[in-house]
Amino acid sequence: MLRHVGNRILGLGQRSPVTRGVLPRLYHERVVDHYNNPRNVGSFDKNDPTVGTGLVGAPACGDVMKLQIKVDEQTGKITDACFKTFGCGSAIASSSVATEWVKGRQMEEVLSIKNTEIAKHLSLPPVKLHCSMLAEDAIKAAVKDYEVKKAKSNDNAENASTVKAA
Repeated sequence: MLRHVGNRILGLGQRSPVTRGVLPRLYHERVVDHYNNPRNVGSFDKNDPTVGTGLVGAPACGDVMKLQIKVDEQTGKITDACFKTFGCGSAIASSSVATEWVKGRQMEEVLSIKNTEIAKHLSLPPVKLHCSMLAEDAIKAAVKDYEVKKAKSNDNAENASTVKAA
């Protein structure tokens, strides 16, 4: 049932040239592919010190996106990424693309990923650009969360060594 509704929304159902004078909205094949076969769906333990979690939402449309990254502490490289998204096909596709693009890259490097690049890759229509903006925001939030955890961990380690020395 859900796939049938999703296919109708994405324009994959029965296509007639004109339905009541309105042409069906067709999404780019990349959106359809990432919607039907999303990559990296899931979640990591948010308490893991090597995991950064970004949770963002768009109140206007109801999309909510959680994107998580797993970082190699020695190299600063993102070794894995996953997402869970509640939203439209464009939001799911944007999340899926974002997780693919961050894997194997340095933390500083992923901060340069822009929503316009995601939107261009998926050929998102203007009305769906907020989905790619959510993906960019989720990446930034996940990196920030990881950096905050790392800073707290370093502070705790310094405090522990200070206490032992005293």
